[in-house]
Amino acid sequence: MYFDVHLFLNFNMMVDSMKRLACIFLLAIASLAAQAQSDDVVIVIPEGWEGAVPIAVVPFAWQSSDPADTTLTDVIGSDLRRSGQFQILPEEDLIERPHRISDVQFGTWRRLEVDYIVVGEIGGDSEVGYAVEWWLVNVVTGQTLLAQRNRTGDLRKGAHEIADRIFEELLNVPGVFSTRIAYVTAEGAGDDRNYALMVADADGHNAQSMVRSRQPLLSPSWSPDGERVAYVSFEQGNSSIIIQEVATGSRRAIASFKGINGAPSFSPDGSRLALTLSRTGNPEIYVMDISSGRLKQLTNHWAIDTEPAWDVDGRSIYFTSDRGGKPQIYRISTIGDDKPQRVTRRGEYNARVSVSPDGKRLAMVHGNNNDYRIAVLDLETDLVSVVSKGPLDESPSFAPNGSMLLYASRKGTQGVLSAVPVLGVTAGSQAAHQLVFAQGDIREPAWGPYRR
Repeated sequence: MYFDVHLFLNFNMMVDSMKRLACIFLLAIASLAAQAQSDDVVIVIPEGWEGAVPIAVVPFAWQSSDPADTTLTDVIGSDLRRSGQFQILPEEDLIERPHRISDVQFGTWRRLEVDYIVVGEIGGDSEVGYAVEWWLVNVVTGQTLLAQRNRTGDLRKGAHEIADRIFEELLNVPGVFSTRIAYVTAEGAGDDRNYALMVADADGHNAQSMVRSRQPLLSPSWSPDGERVAYVSFEQGNSSIIIQEVATGSRRAIASFKGINGAPSFSPDGSRLALTLSRTGNPEIYVMDISSGRLKQLTNHWAIDTEPAWDVDGRSIYFTSDRGGKPQIYRISTIGDDKPQRVTRRGEYNARVSVSPDGKRLAMVHGNNNDYRIAVLDLETDLVSVVSKGPLDESPSFAPNGSMLLYASRKGTQGVLSAVPVLGVTAGSQAAHQLVFAQGDIREPAWGPYRR
């Protein structure tokens, strides 16, 4: 849980406290399921999203004798529902099914108490591509908010793009349904355990493995352009930090020093990497220039300093340290010689920070009495809001629009990924939805940037 403790497996380098942390990690790994998993993620979404915008997504009409298997409107509805900001009218309650703006009977939809309706038509096929014509209408005023014609060769991709446009039009915040997530999976038991670093669409579909290994793969971190992922690998025995190209699979080790090489985090401009190294005997925060390999040491303390996360301006780094006695979040400048400043003071345990895209909030693992939940700290008000139910939640990661948090949790004996809204009127008013494998366990989520 704390301090990327899986990085502390080099027992010859460990002091007693670090050995205990390593043992915690080994116990966590030992709990991973021994079953094989499918590559796609199943979305489990609770109903009853209090405060969400009511909207109807009418199944689009097919202008083709050979319609595709993907129901485009199901994907759009699922995306909007999953954000927590929209309440989708159930399909069985659609007493009318208009396909064009001219077919919409506004009185009918007002009686159904929906604020907006989406209608459309699909033409073409998989060989020539699909043409999707669609409209977003304000039911209350009768105003057409969006009227678009899109061409796509992939209906799922096209559906995510439509959901993004609807989200942005109604909430004035860019949608994140076309983004990707990275995470680590584990299958098997004992000597037969296998690990994989996976990349998937934000809804869990189209999952692909970047690398598979018999040794642990940990701590994925996206580059700001979404073209690379940095992660920790134990494939060579000791920990190493790898940067891998998502498109080509090309990869290189950039940190394989004696001791711990862990917790990589790309700078906002993608030119540098913050990381934890124990090359001098104690885990400290460093910054590496990726092109030259030049290192700058930021911390120098007997405590364990780890889990760096960049502020949005690249001028400072948040990190976890137990220098005050228990794990808390600190902040240190990357350009001066200022001493670290403690940021968190509520709760006996705060670790694994993720910085919101606007730099105004920090997500973290917030613990009291061995109960670990995801919390959000508002840096302007110093208020802490707990947004998950625990008791073993970890690894929070903000969506690139700051509207949701992805994190790791457990459902019974199974590791799952969960997401919860943290922006707008629905923030904190509803349960998280879960992304779970049909079989197996997933961990260490990282939400990728907007795709370019």
